[in-house]
Amino acid sequence: MSEHAGKAASGRPLLYDPGEMAAAMGADMRGVPGGIYGISIDSRTLEPGDAFFAITGEASDGHAYVEKALAAGASVAVVARERAGSFPADAPLMLVDDVLDALNALAHHARARSSARIVAITGSVGKTTTKEALRAALSADGETHASAASYNNHWGVPLSLARLPRSARYGVFEIGMNHPGEITPLVKLVRPHVVLITTVEAAHLAQFSGIEEIADAKAEIFDGLEAGGTAVLNLDNPHFGRLKAAAGAKGVSHVVTFGAAEGADVQLKSLTLQPGCSVAMADILGTPLTFKAALPGRHIVQNMLGVLAAVKLLGADLALAALELGRMRPPQGRGVPVKLDLGGGEASLIDESYNANPASMRAALEVLGQLETGARGRRIAVLGDMLELGPQSEALHAAIAEDIRANKIDLVFCSGALMHALWQALPPERRGGYAHDAHHLEPMLASAIRAGDTLMVKGSNGSRMGLLVKALSERFRAQSDALAEG
Repeated sequence: MSEHAGKAASGRPLLYDPGEMAAAMGADMRGVPGGIYGISIDSRTLEPGDAFFAITGEASDGHAYVEKALAAGASVAVVARERAGSFPADAPLMLVDDVLDALNALAHHARARSSARIVAITGSVGKTTTKEALRAALSADGETHASAASYNNHWGVPLSLARLPRSARYGVFEIGMNHPGEITPLVKLVRPHVVLITTVEAAHLAQFSGIEEIADAKAEIFDGLEAGGTAVLNLDNPHFGRLKAAAGAKGVSHVVTFGAAEGADVQLKSLTLQPGCSVAMADILGTPLTFKAALPGRHIVQNMLGVLAAVKLLGADLALAALELGRMRPPQGRGVPVKLDLGGGEASLIDESYNANPASMRAALEVLGQLETGARGRRIAVLGDMLELGPQSEALHAAIAEDIRANKIDLVFCSGALMHALWQALPPERRGGYAHDAHHLEPMLASAIRAGDTLMVKGSNGSRMGLLVKALSERFRAQSDALAEG
C-alpha cells in the first residue's frame, strides 16, 4: 500500500515525513505509513500519497471511508483511538483523541514551520474571487499556496493551512463566517501578515441583529494579524469607519485603504467596462498602474484594487501581478460564461449560481445590464432565493425590482418561495416565469430562450441554481448534437 502511494505520488514534493506529522498531532502510529504528499478529508477526491483524515461531520462519519481511502492509495489514515479496532491490524493508521483537533494541530505546525508571507481575506462579497486573484497575482512572483474552492470554515481553514508546503513563498487563505466569534480562532491559526476585508454588506442577517454586528464580526480578522501587519480596507464601504476603529482598538496601527474615494491609498482613477473585461487606471500606494481584470464589473475592479494593495504590501512584483489579473478566469459559479447552442443560433449564459446576497445580486444585475446581446436578443435574469437574510428577507427580495428597472433587464424568471416577493413587485411585461424550485424553471426557460439572448443565473447555493445551469447546458448541447447527427 505505502509503496504504491510513494510511486504514485512521486510527482509531488513530500509534504510531511510521517514521524513529523505524528509528533505535531500527538498521534500514535500503527502499521507502516508512507510519505505524506497531501491531505484529504474526502475519499472520492483523494490522491495516492495523501493522508486521509476521518473527520466526523453533521452528515457523515469519515471512519466509514477509511478502507476505501487506503485502497485508493492513501499513505495513512488519521482516526480516533476509540475506533482503531474497526480496521485491519496492518492498516497504516495514526491514532488521535479527536480527528478535527488533530487537523488543527497539524495546521498550527504547518504555519509555525513556514517562512511564507501570508494574507487572509474575508468580506460579505467577493472572498473567493479575490482569493483566486491573489493566488494568480502572487504566483507570478513565487510559489503560492491558497485555499482550495471556498474552504473557509472551521474545517476548511485548518485543512488549507495543513496543506501549506514548507517551500511556499506566499500563502492566501479565505476566512468566512455566518455567526459571531467564528473568524477569531481561524485567523489566530493562520496568523497573516496582511488582512483584506473586501466589503461589509447585508449577508447572513438571520444570525445578526443588524449590519453593524456583521461589520464587528468581520473585524475579528484583526485578532490574528501578526505584529506590525497591515489591514487593507475598502474606503468606499459605508462601514469603513467602524472597521478602522475596530482595527485601532485591537492594536492594528497600519491601515491601507482602497477605492474610488478621494484620499484612498490605492485609488481608482478611471474605469472602462467592457462585455468581457474591465480596464482600470489606478494609483497603487504611489505607483501608477493600468490593468485589465478579465471579468466585467465595477465590483470586480474594486476587489482587484485590494488585491494589488496586498501584492505590494507582501513585497511581490506589481507589474507581473497586473498581467496575471488580465489572464485569470472566474471560479465556478462566479461569472463563468456558458454558450447555449439553440440549433439556429446561440444564447449566452453567465453562471453566477454559487451564492447570492443583496450586494452581490445588485452587482451581477449591473454587469448583465452592460452586456451585449445578439440581434433581437434580450437581457434575462434568472434568480433564485437569497438565503439567511432574516426578518427583512421579503423586503430585500422585492427591492431587487428597482435594480431590474435601473439596469434595463428585459425579462425575469424567479425560483423559490422568497423570490416570489420579487415576482409580485415586477411589472407584468418583465415577468418571464415563476416556479417553486429551480428544477421546474428549466422547461419554462428552455421554451423561452432564443438566439441572441444573454442570461444571468444567480441565487444562494441552497437555491440549487447551479443545477439549473447544468441542466440548460446539457439540454442545449444535446439538442445541438442531435441536429448534427440528423
